[in-house]
Amino acid sequence: MPKPKILVARAIFPEVIARLEKHFEVDSNQADKLLGKPELIARLQGKVGVFTTGSERIDADVLAACPDLKICANMAVGYNNFDVAAMSAAGVLATNAPDVLTETTADFGFALLMATARRVTESEHYLRAGQWTKWSFDMFAGSDIHGSTLGIIGMGRIGQGIAKRGAHGFGMNVIYHNRSKLDASLEAACKARYVGKEELLRTADHVVLVVPYSAASHHTIGAAELALMKPTANLINIARGGIVDDAALAVALRERRIAAAGLDVFEGEPKVHPDLLTVPNVVLTPHIASATVPTRLAMANLASDNLIGYLEQNKPVTPLNAAELAAKNLAK
Repeated sequence: MPKPKILVARAIFPEVIARLEKHFEVDSNQADKLLGKPELIARLQGKVGVFTTGSERIDADVLAACPDLKICANMAVGYNNFDVAAMSAAGVLATNAPDVLTETTADFGFALLMATARRVTESEHYLRAGQWTKWSFDMFAGSDIHGSTLGIIGMGRIGQGIAKRGAHGFGMNVIYHNRSKLDASLEAACKARYVGKEELLRTADHVVLVVPYSAASHHTIGAAELALMKPTANLINIARGGIVDDAALAVALRERRIAAAGLDVFEGEPKVHPDLLTVPNVVLTPHIASATVPTRLAMANLASDNLIGYLEQNKPVTPLNAAELAAKNLAK
């Protein structure tokens, strides 16, 4: 019996390709060419599954043109590249890769916070340009992390990981805002206190964003929110592009309405708003919060687990719309 056909839409670890080839006929894009919609559709013809990485938009047009498709497995916790409603309507399962990147991403969020607060990027550029000729008392004087107030917007697993690092490692006063208040045991473990969004923005020395992207969370931080923050405060975004109004942030940074920002994600990435490239008080990284070899391998294997589990046993590991598909099947 021929193996089911799948597409791996971007380059991934060779050992993961080898694992998938035991179960499927694999069309793999190891050349890592970004696939536009027409090419993606062409490569998906006859495929029952696709391994995506966040670069590939799966929408109603793609689904209509690829009737054999049964599952799209994202190698990421975020899935704003998926039109999940359209996938459910088409009977296509969506899966993501949560949990395996929690601690690694929390590590990076704290690293970005520290680099921003202590002006690491600015000072390195200064040194590399040969401008360091003497010591001065205020040279790249930044803000303290220990004992300061850490405000977290979005208190899921990654937010909780950052809270624990701050509270337990640096003695920070942790406040958070979330769609719902954590239960008392989780709050105690994180040493965190729930506050309203406005109070958080007015109070925190460091604001860290860890909310998933949706239409409701678009521009969670815009000009009005930036105006609430202290001029000595720092903003860190490890969530998704679009959570912050990057144009408004560039203005706030240039005018020193806030002290600095650290950004791992951007609106329209990999493009970056040009004004962010001209302000010195921002640390910019190319969406690498989960980028350690063990974590990226775990993410790839979880996406593979979803493909294998669903296509061979109808048992995906981390489905996003299984309930919707079940309801659709019952309604038939």
